[in-house]
Amino acid sequence: MTGLDLTTDVLVVGGGPAATWAALKAAQDGADVVLADKGYCGTSGATASAGTGVWYVPPEPAAREAAMASREGLGGYLADRRWMARVLDQTYAGVNELAAAGRYPFPTGPDGKQLRNGLQGPEYMRRMRIRVQRAGARVLDHSPVTELLTDPCGAVAGARGHRRQAGQPYRVRAGAVVLATGGCAFLSGALGCNVNTGDGALFAAEVGAEMSGMEFSGAYGIAPEGTSVTKTAFYSFATFYHEDGTVLQGAASQGGRSVIARALLSEKVYCRLDRADEAARQAMRLAQPNFFLTFDRLGIDPFTQRFAVTLLAEGTVRGTGGIRITGDDCSTTVPGLYAAGDAATRELICGGFTGGGSHNAAWAMSSGIWAGRGAARHARSLGARAATRRLVAAGGAGLRPTGTPGPADGFREVVAAVQAEVLPYEKNYLRHGERLTASLEVLDSVWQQSRASLHAGGGDTIRARQAAAMAAHARWMYAAALARTETRGMAKRLDFPAQDPGQHHRIRAGGLDRVWTRAEPLTNASATPAAPLEVAS
Repeated sequence: MTGLDLTTDVLVVGGGPAATWAALKAAQDGADVVLADKGYCGTSGATASAGTGVWYVPPEPAAREAAMASREGLGGYLADRRWMARVLDQTYAGVNELAAAGRYPFPTGPDGKQLRNGLQGPEYMRRMRIRVQRAGARVLDHSPVTELLTDPCGAVAGARGHRRQAGQPYRVRAGAVVLATGGCAFLSGALGCNVNTGDGALFAAEVGAEMSGMEFSGAYGIAPEGTSVTKTAFYSFATFYHEDGTVLQGAASQGGRSVIARALLSEKVYCRLDRADEAARQAMRLAQPNFFLTFDRLGIDPFTQRFAVTLLAEGTVRGTGGIRITGDDCSTTVPGLYAAGDAATRELICGGFTGGGSHNAAWAMSSGIWAGRGAARHARSLGARAATRRLVAAGGAGLRPTGTPGPADGFREVVAAVQAEVLPYEKNYLRHGERLTASLEVLDSVWQQSRASLHAGGGDTIRARQAAAMAAHARWMYAAALARTETRGMAKRLDFPAQDPGQHHRIRAGGLDRVWTRAEPLTNASATPAAPLEVAS
């Protein structure tokens, strides 16, 4: 082939925390590692551009019990306590390793002890990039993967991609592949999510992997109007207002965001962080300085002055759905394929509800470590034959149209069509069966057209594949949402506002030309309460 041609033991696709932990641990286990990032590893993605809390809990029985119990109800009792305990153990060890080996400058409390339950994304990812390179991994920046490669038996054997700056294709032959590409925010404009278009899920589905928890995807973050910073936690100190200055009753960052969504359908909504005392204000500025950059530049004091807000879709970045995990090493249903971070389902540790950091940050670290080590073991098990397997290209929509290829910029139409079904509050956030069905019919048509004609040459192949991934992601989301005829966790249905004890199961989804869903019985999930819970949508 023309362009760069590499052979390695483990290929890691992505560049955020899950990807860098996977690459680091695979390299430390003796594997030869290549990490391919769509952007510049260490600066791209949701974590690198922000600060994040971490589900970091000392190994004290009472503290661990409280940590596991804290979100079981919110998540619809779909989490698995064995996985919770594993993540708490691994995150505790990983954060401590970051402090010692990574020399991360954690702040200290009044007692002089380091506060290790939060990370500043830019510094965190800068240090992780350094650690990955020092471990010997090769980093391919600005090198988005466009498809996976398999051997004739269907096992994953590498990937193809495009090097943006060199303007050339590349191929990596690998014993195992870790997908750590993040979730899908549908190019909504949320900070750091311009690379989160669901690519990894599309690649996985094309080789036969399954999704899980895709109904838990109607996540929207609060942001000042016209900006991208979705630091929803700070809005717990907020009062929300109608355009006329009266208080918007019931509006809140937790439990009242749907009130904001409804109001935004007909008017502007304003906000003021007027419930934060002086101590809280100082702590907020120290914890998340980038939250205040916009206000400072505009000359707005968010604690005393009202400002307009909006809601930005965050899909499976802040949701919990993703590639289904089948083993403790984050393996999938496809041999040689592993998933980590937001690309993978997080139901195992938080059921149907999570947030931008905390559990997601802990999962990124832990799943990355497990996936990297698992991929290294798998590559070793193949021996020398890993480098001699015949390679079969797995990519479809956006690469190999089944009909007459369309225009080179056809991806723009696909992106716009998908966004029209997943960004509006009344379709994705305020979900109702009739609207979901109508949107899914549109999305099925978009997919069929994409499969038949979506194609682009050169660098635009990347955007064509992103468009195809967004279309596939949206179809799995809405198919799973229709299959869950209840309100549980983040999966809220206006036409089914109660939680149904008979649906205490997970929902698997998959397929491309024909999407399918099926219930997955639970074996180790938390016990659900006997009486159904009414959940406000």
